[in-house]
Amino acid sequence: MTVLYLAWQDPKDRQWIPVGRLSFDGHIYRFVYTKGAKKSPNFLLFGRMLELEAPYESDALFPLFANRLLSKTRPEYHHFLDWVNVRHDEIDPLVLLARTGGMRETDSLAVFPCPERSEDGTYHMHFFSHGIRYLPSPAIEIIDTLSPGDRLFLMPDPQNAFDKYALALRTASPVMLAGYCPRYFNRDFLTLLEADSVGTQVIVERVSRDAPIQLRLLCSITAPWPTHFQPCSAEDYEVLA
Repeated sequence: MTVLYLAWQDPKDRQWIPVGRLSFDGHIYRFVYTKGAKKSPNFLLFGRMLELEAPYESDALFPLFANRLLSKTRPEYHHFLDWVNVRHDEIDPLVLLARTGGMRETDSLAVFPCPERSEDGTYHMHFFSHGIRYLPSPAIEIIDTLSPGDRLFLMPDPQNAFDKYALALRTASPVMLAGYCPRYFNRDFLTLLEADSVGTQVIVERVSRDAPIQLRLLCSITAPWPTHFQPCSAEDYEVLA
């Protein structure tokens, strides 16, 4: 079964909160709200899914998620598959949602998978660098010179006004800010970094200079899986249905 979580950003305190869980068993899509949906009074239920404790099932992907995928009829669709670095015969919409985060520019929703421990005992996750649009021109010029396999470094930013768990990305040489890790991964990434700062490595997977800015820099993180580490286990992730 494929499982993704839906995160929502509170417009008041800018905190990202998991508010829903989407799964697909090969036949039926199922969406349920999680306890995070009760965390903020600013959260509004989606579309026709107006009962917090009811499960919603459909033969087709719910519009809430389907509308976050680029249509196959768009002329840039094949370029899009290159930008997110998936095969051109990939037809699973949940795979595409997991890779892109289902994010639109200046969006308050994001879709992400719950990582699973690999057979060799490691944590591995793809993600796009966030916040590139706010970087100065010299930083973006450096990002455009990066190549697959180049190393990036994690920099905790506890004095960040929007997120005390913020994790910046920097290049090796010259040293330059290359954006930020997605906020909904920050706590997990910090746990990995604290457990093994040497073994936790971020590399460039792809730089797409012709892509929308939110799809410019694709990265991956690999780290030893810490003992007792359980991602997506906080109370906010518990389903209500």
